[in-house]
Amino acid sequence: MHRPGHSGIYEPNQMQGICLMLLRPVLIALAILALAPVTAAMAQSGPLRIEITEGVIEPLPYAVPLFIAETPDAAQAAADITAVVTSDLTGTGLFRDIPASAHIARITGFDAPVAFADWKAINAQALVIGAVSVSNGRVTVKFRLYDVFSGTEMVGQQLGGSAASWRRIAHKVADAAYSAITGEGAYFDSRVVFVAEAGSKAARQKRLAVMDYDGANLQYLTDSSTIVLSPRFSPTGDRVLYTTFETGFPRIKLIDVAAVSGRFLADQPGTMTFSPRFSPDGARVVYSLEQGGNTDLWVMDIASGAASRLTSTPGIETAPSFSPDGSRIVFESDRSGTQQLYIMPAGGGEATRISFGEGRYSTPVWSPRGDLIAFTKQSAGRFHIGVMRTDGSEERLLTASFLDEGPTWAPNGRVIMFTRESAGAAGEARLYSVDISGRNLKQIPTPGPASDPAWSPLQP
Repeated sequence: MHRPGHSGIYEPNQMQGICLMLLRPVLIALAILALAPVTAAMAQSGPLRIEITEGVIEPLPYAVPLFIAETPDAAQAAADITAVVTSDLTGTGLFRDIPASAHIARITGFDAPVAFADWKAINAQALVIGAVSVSNGRVTVKFRLYDVFSGTEMVGQQLGGSAASWRRIAHKVADAAYSAITGEGAYFDSRVVFVAEAGSKAARQKRLAVMDYDGANLQYLTDSSTIVLSPRFSPTGDRVLYTTFETGFPRIKLIDVAAVSGRFLADQPGTMTFSPRFSPDGARVVYSLEQGGNTDLWVMDIASGAASRLTSTPGIETAPSFSPDGSRIVFESDRSGTQQLYIMPAGGGEATRISFGEGRYSTPVWSPRGDLIAFTKQSAGRFHIGVMRTDGSEERLLTASFLDEGPTWAPNGRVIMFTRESAGAAGEARLYSVDISGRNLKQIPTPGPASDPAWSPLQP
């Protein structure tokens, strides 16, 4: 067997619509992020251009001048928000920030004319400008994204919230810019729940923690008095399912993130329950139940507690994950003799095997876009995070190490986070992320060892 979201933030008020004429060439340029490997340089003649050769992207140069402080006490917030926007965009690997020391032009006012020629001179292809005001404990941010070479505004927004929510606002600014340029869905304004670890490897303590996707705003949801495993966010991001050993054997618990209070689910005498995951509508939980030495998949209605069995084989069926439309479930089973991946109707029935490569497959997770399944693969003494189409075709391995496992999808289906453990007796587990193209592998900052990440949907 294997803080709550910050409150007080308004929904963005759109100031300018996205200019379709500008987006078309941008989207063409970023179509290179398709799943299939790229073997030749790809480019287009539009105003924004990204080059990729043999799977390597030439990041788009962009500039984010320091946001203007429009009130006397907004200087720090302006600096902090600028830094987070820059970090979000650059961290994707798709963008290259032109540092302030190279800027020729200066932004003197939010509505002042933009000297596009000066930004062209330093090869900035995209420009983000902004202004911040702070009053009565609230912060307001205005920003605009420009296509420098056409001199046209692509998107503009105004956002507001409590002063404490400045980081969320910064993520929303970056999300809007990212989506306008790439055509991809947003994901910066999201959180990750994971197992935070402490102590020696032989006596490792574990507790649930939640943080922003980039490691900020860490909050603990449980203490370290018992082992916890496999946390999973609800589709609305307000609840978490996980496996706990607080009664001495594995049981599923449901916790309210804001209240940090929980209750047991799927409590059937003489059984062990684990590996839970929400249905897309958040009304049901699919999980593994072990009884009498046999492990099968079950599904339970959260409101009524009514449960039904989905599989009945001598093998071990576990790690279930719903398709985004709720019609199917992917899971791992050793019914063929080794761990492999199978798909079956959400109500049970005949399962179809989809993994046929060498090695063992486990922990499958359906992409929120519905087109891919991420998984863990063990082959030839190495562990990998991989993706395949839902019919098992086009399998690609994105990572390889001593131990990589437990993938989870960003809300836009573009990035995968997972656990990587280093080799040796003192090896520690850490969180990493990688683009589905296999590029931009990086470690996610956590206070100490960490494992079992699960990405939330976008925050409301």
